[in-house]
Amino acid sequence: MKQYSIFFLSIIALIGITACTHDDDVVFVAQEDPEGIEFTNNFSETYTLTSSTGNNLAERFVWNEADFDAPTTVTYELHGSADTEFGDYEVMGSTSDNNLSITIDDLLGLAEDAGLDNDPETESPNTGLVYFRIRAYAGEGEGNALESISEPVSLSLELPEAEEEEEESKREFYLVGDASEAGWDPDNNNTPLFRDAENDNIYYFEGRFAGGGDVEGFKLLEILGEWQPQWGLSDGELSNSDILGDDPDAFAVEDDAYYSLMINVDEMTYTWEEIDESEATVYDSIGLVGDGTEVGWPNDDNPDLDLVMNQSEFNPHIWYLNDVELSDGEFKFRADFAWDVDWGGTTFPSGKSEVGGDNIVTTAGTYDIWFNSLDGRYILIPQSEE
Repeated sequence: MKQYSIFFLSIIALIGITACTHDDDVVFVAQEDPEGIEFTNNFSETYTLTSSTGNNLAERFVWNEADFDAPTTVTYELHGSADTEFGDYEVMGSTSDNNLSITIDDLLGLAEDAGLDNDPETESPNTGLVYFRIRAYAGEGEGNALESISEPVSLSLELPEAEEEEEESKREFYLVGDASEAGWDPDNNNTPLFRDAENDNIYYFEGRFAGGGDVEGFKLLEILGEWQPQWGLSDGELSNSDILGDDPDAFAVEDDAYYSLMINVDEMTYTWEEIDESEATVYDSIGLVGDGTEVGWPNDDNPDLDLVMNQSEFNPHIWYLNDVELSDGEFKFRADFAWDVDWGGTTFPSGKSEVGGDNIVTTAGTYDIWFNSLDGRYILIPQSEE
C-alpha cells in the first residue's frame, strides 16, 4: 500500500511540474494590422525644386503607428518612386519613429528618375509627379513577411526652367503672442528671428519676452498677416500646423525676462534659456551709413548723415527700419552718430556683426532691416515692389 501511495504522489508531482512549465510558455503571435497605415500630414500643392536650395527641408512625412498586436519591434521605411506601381523605388530612409524628413535634393533625385529637367532646350517636361508610400514591418529582419504598406501619395514637382529660375526666397519667422511686442496681431510690425548666415534652417533671437502666469506665450509665423504656416510646440517638441494638421501650442514664458531662443527647422529642435542682459549697453541712437544707403558715408562736412533706425519700446536692444531702398554698395551700423562703436559683417542678407567689423556688402533692393545690439545679429528682409 505504501508503494502505491508513493507512486500516485509521484504522478501528481509530475503533472504539477508539467502544468507549471506550460503556464510559463506564453507565446505572442504577431498579427497583420487591421487598421493599416497611412500618411497623416498635409502636402503642398506643388514642390518647387532648385539646386541652390538642395539642403533645405522639402517635406516631413508623418504617419500613424502600425499595430501588429504583439510586443515586437516595428520599423518604418519611406519609399519614393517615379512609378505608381513602385516596380522600381528608392528607400528614402528608415526609422522606428512615425515621421521622417526629406530634402530638396532627395526630390531632385526622384525628379530625375521621372525624366524631369529644367533645360528649356530639351523636350523633357519640367513638371511631373512622384510617389511615396510607407512600409511597416515587424521584427528585426527586413525580410519578415509580416508587413503593412500604405496607399501611395503623389507629390507634384516643378523645376523652374533655367533662364527663368530666380533666387529662392528665404523663409522668415516672426514673433506673435502676448509674450511678444506685437501681441496676438499677425501684422503688427512683428519682430523677426535672425537667420544664420551659413545655415538657412537655423534661426536665433535674444531679447525680452513678457512672461507671467496670465501670459499664454508666443508662436512663430512665416508670413506677416497670415496665421499659416504657424510654428509652436506639440508635446514639448518643435512642430507646425502643416505637420499637425492643426495649430501647435504656444511657447510658454515663465517670467518677464530676457531669453535666448534657437530653432533648427531641419532637425526640428530648439533651445530656450533665460539670459542676463543687465550689463548690456543701451544706445541712444543707431543708424545706417554707407554708399549702399541713400545717405552715403559721413565726412567732415556731413558727420551726422546716419539713416536713423527706430528703437523698440518693448526691447531697447531691437532696432529697425521699414522699406529701405539700398543700392549695390556697402553699409555699416553705428551708434550715437559716431565711430566709437560701429558694427560690420561679412554676410548678406543676414549674419552676426562684430564691433569694428568689415563693411556689409549690399545687393540693390528694398528691405526691412532689423538689428539686435544685444548680440550683434542683423537681417534684411526683401520687400516686394508693388
